[in-house]
Amino acid sequence: MSARNPGMELDLEWVSRVRVNTQAVLKRAQQIQGRKLVKKQWEAAWLLRAVTCIDLTTLAGDDTPSNVHRLCLKATQPVRCDLLKAMDMQDKGITTAAVCVYPSRVADAVKSLKAANSSLPVASVATGFPAGQTPLKTRLEEVRLAVQDGAGEIDIVINRTLALTAQWEELYQELQHTVYRASLVAMMAGSDFIKTSTGKETINATYPVAIVMARAIRDYFLRTGHKVGFKPAGGIRTAKDSLVWLTLMKEELGEEWMGPHLFRLGPAPCWRTSRQVYHHVTGRYAAYQELPLA
Repeated sequence: MSARNPGMELDLEWVSRVRVNTQAVLKRAQQIQGRKLVKKQWEAAWLLRAVTCIDLTTLAGDDTPSNVHRLCLKATQPVRCDLLKAMDMQDKGITTAAVCVYPSRVADAVKSLKAANSSLPVASVATGFPAGQTPLKTRLEEVRLAVQDGAGEIDIVINRTLALTAQWEELYQELQHTVYRASLVAMMAGSDFIKTSTGKETINATYPVAIVMARAIRDYFLRTGHKVGFKPAGGIRTAKDSLVWLTLMKEELGEEWMGPHLFRLGPAPCWRTSRQVYHHVTGRYAAYQELPLA
């Protein structure tokens, strides 16, 4: 993760001045989606970069210590050793960015990564994920317990009622046109990353919303000098999707936002990205059993 964002006093004048040109944002999103993507060895290099930005995640109601353990092993070796060796990348430390679990599974993940001699951080969704509708006292206790068990990163769900009803001062206290303003207020309150959605909604990460959020990050950086990371969540399915998101980060925020300290992806592209790397090396696509979870 990048240097911590210390936040700033809530600047309601800045928030109230926000205007978003919707048509311009939609046009920009179409441009990015229409870009020709890199091919051959450059595609493989970008795919490996995408792998290093993935928060490998399990957020299932039936999570157990055993499947969290398997997830951790996959996070430490997301691409098969023989494939990395074929690309002369076996000693580059290719891992995912983090392992993400529910608070009750943090201790299991920390234990598994420690046993694997890995320094990968454990992230945890907290604060009433995914709805964020539990009382503030309960949400704060959930964060405290996750950190106590070893979580190095906390994925916080904002109170969307406060954002949708423009209660910016109340939202600021909890976190210390709406997407841009919510992003701005979250950063003012000290968020190190902002995220499109929980990944559990009908509509999740979209390119127009991402552009608005990226520009909020850029404006905040220009104003304060503090860099804030970005994570799109939900709806990212393919290796190509990963490349488009990296392109968006490069064009809107610059190359520094193409690494795991300032950019994260959800877990969905992991297998498909590895499969595309397999194709680059072997000339054929892997069957499911050739790229197991762990």
